Parts: sequence; structure tokens; C-alpha cells
Amino acid sequence: MVPSPQALGQMLGALDLVGIAVFAASGALAATRTAQTFVTAAFFALVTGVGGGTVRDLLIGAPVFWVHGAPYAAICVAVATLVWITPEDWWRERALEWLDAAGLAAYAVFGAAKAASFGVPPFQAAVMGVLTACVGGILRDVLAGVPSILIRPELYVTAAALAAGLHVVLVAAGLPPFVAALPAAAAGFVLRGAAIRFRLALPAYRGRR
Repeated sequence: MVPSPQALGQMLGALDLVGIAVFAASGALAATRTAQTFVTAAFFALVTGVGGGTVRDLLIGAPVFWVHGAPYAAICVAVATLVWITPEDWWRERALEWLDAAGLAAYAVFGAAKAASFGVPPFQAAVMGVLTACVGGILRDVLAGVPSILIRPELYVTAAALAAGLHVVLVAAGLPPFVAALPAAAAGFVLRGAAIRFRLALPAYRGRR
């Protein structure tokens, strides 16, 4: 039985909120693992959770989603509070990586779909999807003073590009956006999951021989 468009929309909306929460948790953990204050943890959570979507909305001329929409900022602060009051060993690195993979794939699709809905051409819409999924993590790493996801060899941005690009291609082929979203997000998640499991990486530049 194929889910209705309304049911699919609700599923994706729920995944959107889960993605925000997962990214916010990774931001808060980046602060707590370096013994920062709660205010810093909450700030890291907010920047990581909404950073990518904020940049996307500013670039496509849309109202910034967390300012005018659902209580995303409150979700980020609530997640930071949860991280702050719970034991550190509750937050296993590998489990968070898998949750982050789901959020990455979903956010890449959401970003591409939203950009397209504002009239952004297909290629640029896919780029907006990548920015939506990755900018928050980049900002988190910069603030935490750790190597950015951009310069880690393991596939991360590539998985976001696959999800966003496949969504754009499927929509261009005639699928409704809400139908194209699920296989596109699944493809991005599978690639990111394979990178986590098998440490897949793109070849590095070796310079002139």
C-alpha cells in the first residue's frame, strides 16, 4: 500500500524535526566534550541545528525558517539541555553518526526541494540541498576548533550531494517532489552509512609526480 501524499508529508516533517535534534545534539556534544558552559553548548546546538537552513533561506530569498516557522530554536536548546544533564556515555559516537547520517540525507533533500519551490534552477537547487545538510556541521567544527567535515577523507558531503542531486533528477523526470524525496534520502543515507561502516573515502589529491 502506497502512503498518501499527506502521510508522506507528515513523515518527512517528522524526519525534519529529528534531523534538527540530531544536528543540535552533535553541536552540544562538541561543546560538552571540551568542558564548555551550558550557554556555549546551547549556542553550538543552535548553530549546528539551523545553520545550514539559515544560509539556504538567505541565499534563495526565503523567510528564515526557524524565525518564522516551528519552534526549531526551542528544540535546539532543549536538546542541549538533555545533553548537558545526562551522562556522557549515553551519547555513543557511532550511534550519533548513524542518526547524523539520517539527518544529513533528509536535510539535503529538504534543502533542494525548498530551493526548487522558490524557483531556483535544478543544479543550484541541488547545491542548496548540500549547503542545508553540511553548513551547520562546518560551523560546529570551526567553532570547536576541530578538523572540518570538508577536509575529512570519509564520504560526507558526497552523500548529501547524492541525496540532493537524485531528488532534483527524479523531480525533473516527472515524479512529484514528495515521492522523489524518499528514494533520494534513502540513497544518501545508504552511501553515508557505507562510509561509516567501511570508511569509504574519495581519492586524495597527490600533486604532481
